[in-house]
Amino acid sequence: MATGDGVHVSTEQLVALEGRARDLSFVQKARSHQQLAGRMNSAMRGRGLTFEELRDYLPGDDIRSIDWRVTARTTKPVVRVYSEEKERPALVVVDQRINMFFGSRRSMKSVTAAEAAMLCAWRILGSGDRVGGFVFGDSEISEVKPHRSRNAVIAFADRIATQNAALKADAAPATASGQLDTVLETVANVAHHDHLVVVISDFDGHTARTRDLLLRLSSRNDVVCILVYDPFLLELPATGDIVVSGGGPQAELSLRTASVRNSIDTFARNRGRELRAWQSELGLPMLPISAAEETAPQLRRWLEQSAWRQRRR
Repeated sequence: MATGDGVHVSTEQLVALEGRARDLSFVQKARSHQQLAGRMNSAMRGRGLTFEELRDYLPGDDIRSIDWRVTARTTKPVVRVYSEEKERPALVVVDQRINMFFGSRRSMKSVTAAEAAMLCAWRILGSGDRVGGFVFGDSEISEVKPHRSRNAVIAFADRIATQNAALKADAAPATASGQLDTVLETVANVAHHDHLVVVISDFDGHTARTRDLLLRLSSRNDVVCILVYDPFLLELPATGDIVVSGGGPQAELSLRTASVRNSIDTFARNRGRELRAWQSELGLPMLPISAAEETAPQLRRWLEQSAWRQRRR
């Protein structure tokens, strides 16, 4: 069920999702066969091993850890000791533009995006990593810097709820263009390397620049895209009229006309295929989440899929 009426969502409702996030996982539940790795394989870029010290070889040490150059120089066996990096900062980027203020059944896309963002944030915090993020609307980008604290996640929830509450059907048309690219460029300037970046949007207004920015981000970070959609355009009724707008003038389209219905259907499906193609082209997950279904079970299903989790860098 939705966190509220499906139209808007409050800070309290987003905070209450903490319990629903506990069984989500960004880690592949399969044993690793690699030496010096943990018990589980990571679904994402590994946190890696940090060199700690050189020390004398002790009985029981793996011979593959011997530093042969130092051993030759000192004439006694010496091993390299590594410690596993314990944290990876995460940034959750959530779209609250006016194009997200649409829903035909359970909730608005903006609400589904807010829920997905908080489920990810709570789970990342539960894994012991620092988490923050960006909330962007048509004219505002709000940042919460990564911290390992519940207060930071609650502050993130509050920023989401504030921008979510500002979305209204009679709101003034959006005047800013390219906001998606603007926020991705901001994120790229923050996440230089070894971040987990989760981008939650319908990717409306995406351009070649959007693709380039995602490629730039994914070259040095782990990037997961959550594509929020409403199935209405994929399941158009045979009768009735719809009013469409790009944020300015409106147009009424008759669904009784087969050519109109087919054009809308073709547009929606082609757009979906184009975005999903980024998964193979850019090597990053593009997880579709429907606003017509409960968010947590969908997110759980996708995170448990093995297709994209077999990727290794």
